[in-house]
Amino acid sequence: MSFAVPTITAQEVLQAFHRDAPNLFRGAAFVTVGLVAIAFSALRARRDPLFIYFGVFAVLYGLRLWVQARLLGLVVPSPIFYPRLRVAISYLVPIPFVLYFRAAGFLLSRASAAAAYALAVVDGALTVATFAAGPVRSYDRINTIAVVVALSILIGDFVRQARRDEDFVVIRRGLLTFAVFALWDNLAGLYLSYFSTWRIEPLGFAVFLSSLGYVAARRTLQREQQLSEIQKELDVARRIQLSILPTHFPPSPHFQVAVRYVPMTSVAGDFYDYVVVEDSRVGLLIADVSGHGVPAALIASMVKLAAASQREIASDPSQFLLGMNAVLCGNTQSQFVTAAYVYLDSNSRELRYSAAGHPPMLLLRDGAVVEVEENGLMLAVFDFATYSNARLRLEEGDRVLLYTDGIVEAVNAAGEFFGREALSEGLRKAAGHSPAEAADFILSLVQKWSAIQEDDLTLIVCDFTKAAEA
Repeated sequence: MSFAVPTITAQEVLQAFHRDAPNLFRGAAFVTVGLVAIAFSALRARRDPLFIYFGVFAVLYGLRLWVQARLLGLVVPSPIFYPRLRVAISYLVPIPFVLYFRAAGFLLSRASAAAAYALAVVDGALTVATFAAGPVRSYDRINTIAVVVALSILIGDFVRQARRDEDFVVIRRGLLTFAVFALWDNLAGLYLSYFSTWRIEPLGFAVFLSSLGYVAARRTLQREQQLSEIQKELDVARRIQLSILPTHFPPSPHFQVAVRYVPMTSVAGDFYDYVVVEDSRVGLLIADVSGHGVPAALIASMVKLAAASQREIASDPSQFLLGMNAVLCGNTQSQFVTAAYVYLDSNSRELRYSAAGHPPMLLLRDGAVVEVEENGLMLAVFDFATYSNARLRLEEGDRVLLYTDGIVEAVNAAGEFFGREALSEGLRKAAGHSPAEAADFILSLVQKWSAIQEDDLTLIVCDFTKAAEA
C-alpha cells in the first residue's frame, strides 16, 4: 500500500512559516528552558522532582507548538504517525503539570487533588487511545472539558486561599494568567469557532512558565542553602566528636597502642577511649552505637561520659560495664550500645576482659590467634544486665585486637562478609609489624574487600612488649 506525497510549493512553505513563526520561536524557547531545567537536575547530586517535572512540562508544551505548526505538517511525510502525534501531544502536556503541582504542594484541597489526578488519568487514556486508534473528534471535547473543569477548580482553590508566602503568590498570578488564556482558547474551540484560530494560550503559558521556573529555582536555592548550613553544622559536630577521642597513646615501656577510626559519614556512632593509661597498666574501651549519623554520635558522647564516671573501678571490666549500663539505661531513646573493655596489668601480668554484645577480642600469641569472648547483654537496654570477666595471663609479645562490627561485616560485591577468619588471618600476617603498621594493614584489607563503606570502621591494636620489673 502506498501513499501519494502531495507537491509542496515554496510559496506554501513561506506562508506557513510566516504564520507559524511566533509559535515556532516560542516552542524553541520553551524546549530550551525545559532541557536546561532537566540537565540542571541531572547534574546535581540530589535529583529535584520540581525541576524534572517543570522541564518535562516545558519541553512537551514547546514540542506541541512545533508539532501543531502547519509548516511541520507540510514537511513531514507521515500520513499515520504524525496526525496521531499532533493530537496526542495535547493530551500529554497536562500530565507533568499535575506532577509539578503535586511535588510543589500546590494541590491545596481534596477537590483540587482529585481534579488534577482525574485530568492526568483522562489525558493519559486519551493519549494511549489516540496513538492506538488515531484521532477521534470526541477525544478533543473530552480533553477540553477535563481541562476546563480541572483549571476551574484549581483557580477557585488558589483564589480562596489566604496564604501570603512568596512562592504561592507568584504561582497564583502565573496560573491565573495561564488559566484565563487557556480557558479562552478551550471555550472558543467549543462555542466560538470564529475565534478558535486566535491562539493566545502560549502567551499565558510563557507567563506561567516563568512563575514555575522562578519558584523551582528559588526553592532549589533555599534547599542548597539549607544543605550548606547542615554541612557546616556537621563539620562542627565532627570536630567536636574528634575532640572527645584520644589523639595518641602516650609512650609506655610496657604497651604500644595504635587506633584506626574511619567514620562512614561526617559523624559516627563508633567510640574508643583509653580509660587507664599508666606505665604498668592500661584500660582500652571500644563501643559501637546502633544506627549512624548525628543521633549515634550524640549517644557516643554519652558513652564517653558514662565511661569517665566509672574510672575508679576501671581495673574490673565487668563492674566497669555494669556501671556504664546503669548510667546509659533509659537515656538513649531506644538505641543500644555494644562495648568491649580490656584491662592489662604488666605488674601482675594479667589480662581482664569483658564485653556487652560486642564481637570477640582477638589475641595473637606465638603466631596463633585466639578469640576471647565474654559477652553480656548490650548496654542501655536492660537494667538487669550482668557481666563477667575473662582472665588470661599476659606474656611478652602478646597482641590484642579490639574492633567494631563494621570490620567483620564489610560486604564485597558478591554480598559476602569480610568475616572473623579473614580478620584473624590479617592479624597473623601483620605479626612482624608495629601496631600502627598492623592496624593500617588490616584496615586496607577491609577497604579492598568492600569498595563501598556501609558502616563505621574502628580498631585498636595493643602490644604487650615487656613485663614490669619486680
